[in-house]
Amino acid sequence: MGDTPLFDLTGRRAVVTGASRGLGLQMARALARAGADLVITARDTASLADSCRELESLGHAVEPVPLDLRSEASIQAAVAQATEGGPIDILVNNAGCNVRKPALEITWDDWNTVLDTNLRGTFFVAQAAARTMLPRGRGRIINIGSVTSVFGYAGLAPYCASRGGVKQLTMSLADEFGPHGITVNCLAPGWFRTAQNDVLYRDEEWLAYLVDRIPLRRPGRADDLDGAVVFLASDASGYITGQTLLVDGGISTGATRALPKSQAGGATR
Repeated sequence: MGDTPLFDLTGRRAVVTGASRGLGLQMARALARAGADLVITARDTASLADSCRELESLGHAVEPVPLDLRSEASIQAAVAQATEGGPIDILVNNAGCNVRKPALEITWDDWNTVLDTNLRGTFFVAQAAARTMLPRGRGRIINIGSVTSVFGYAGLAPYCASRGGVKQLTMSLADEFGPHGITVNCLAPGWFRTAQNDVLYRDEEWLAYLVDRIPLRRPGRADDLDGAVVFLASDASGYITGQTLLVDGGISTGATRALPKSQAGGATR
């Protein structure tokens, strides 16, 4: 590491999947501000035009690449294209999807759509990227999980299964790739408002119920992930692998409605 600042990503090349909007775009912003050049993906590269313009304004190279996580050929082609501009130093495995239904209404196709995208796709993108990292003896793979990697929620059976799988997959890959200088970690956001769950946040009663269970008393903001993703991508996390970093405001503590002050922590003197 020498005298290079621990969180400096200057000269590093980062691939961020699913970066046309939402948390993927925000994490790409954070990496660019830390100095990284970027390859960003989406199924339709036309959807990346605005993202590219914004990220390029931060002063770093940005390349859009098409990627369909449900296609093995697309994954292989995307990683090959990404490496044409230089080696991949960092992979943020962010792209995913969700189907929100009661368990009794989930169809075979619903299940396959979510698991094939979130779990199978995550694995094969990591595999393809790792093959380019192994000869260099270094790399950072950041799989994006969720608070549902450790908690189950009604109406999210396939999603919870896929994100729990990402957590376990991360540990397995960390064990396998560690001897080659590649760290693999899982960044697990809590409840962040995105296009996938916006309908929930429009329900004031549900939102109050949610906030009541978050010790920091608010849902996540997109920029709450900035420090975590840069940390896991940088030299600062060089001796950390196989871990799941929850950025969730504390909801994973199992918090419930706060006790009245007279009962919290017992009597004070």
